[in-house]
Amino acid sequence: MNEKGRQNRYKKKSDSPGFMQKTNRQQLLKIAALPVLVCVLSIAAIFAHDVVVQSPFFSIKKVAVSGENRLKRKEILVLAGLEAPANFFGVNLFAMEKKIAAHPWIAAATVRRSLFFTLDVSIVEEEPLAIVCIENLSDVLINTQGKPFKEYDPDQDKMLQLPVITGVDLTLAEDRYLFQGPLFNSILDLLHKQIPHTIVSIEGDEHMGITIEVPDVFNQVPMTENSLIPLHLGFDDYQKKLIKARKISRYIIANIPGKTICAMDLFDIDTVFVKTADMDTLPSNLEKGV
Repeated sequence: MNEKGRQNRYKKKSDSPGFMQKTNRQQLLKIAALPVLVCVLSIAAIFAHDVVVQSPFFSIKKVAVSGENRLKRKEILVLAGLEAPANFFGVNLFAMEKKIAAHPWIAAATVRRSLFFTLDVSIVEEEPLAIVCIENLSDVLINTQGKPFKEYDPDQDKMLQLPVITGVDLTLAEDRYLFQGPLFNSILDLLHKQIPHTIVSIEGDEHMGITIEVPDVFNQVPMTENSLIPLHLGFDDYQKKLIKARKISRYIIANIPGKTICAMDLFDIDTVFVKTADMDTLPSNLEKGV
């Protein structure tokens, strides 16, 4: 006679089919809940972001601009796209900096958020050093590093006091056109020195160096009201050569009256040649007088 199967008293309840199904459902619910939670949080974040960037409460209250000189505050605000009300948190500071710095007169721009919904806009303007005339091309302005940064416009730029450079040309370097080489470096060296003359023009020559034109301070009575004196300086020792030119000028005024200096060749500081108005040439082995 077959006995009824007895329930195994040692069998765990967790091993039963019903319990296993319940556990699987709980695990599936937990797994499904994670992406749902992520979606809910994402939607909430998007909603909060839209509220912040669209609410007029978070509008920019003040724009502080510093560093402007040639450019006006209104021009900078237009470049930054801030001529109309904008959201304090919605503006892209990096893109704003690039737009401002795209202006040829601006070397660098920095935009920062500040307290009380204020934007701080700081700019660094280009410092022009000279005007460079290039054959068959437009004149360009160079900055104190010697880099061209803008086409020269006499009506808008009004740089009447800048020296005019000729005899140099652009070369392609690092995917951009620059002025470089020994001759141009000599010109920069001269312009960076504190010399006692206002340089009106600089003419460069690859073999002979540079010749400058300065207002006539070498004659007791200038030939004309706006007369200029050419000084050939070569490649180096500019300050010493200009000091030598003034000493020669004083010597001629004191000892050779009636002579008017028209030009000086100071390529060799030990042998200077002076051209006078009556076309006489005075070799400056005038060391005793000088």
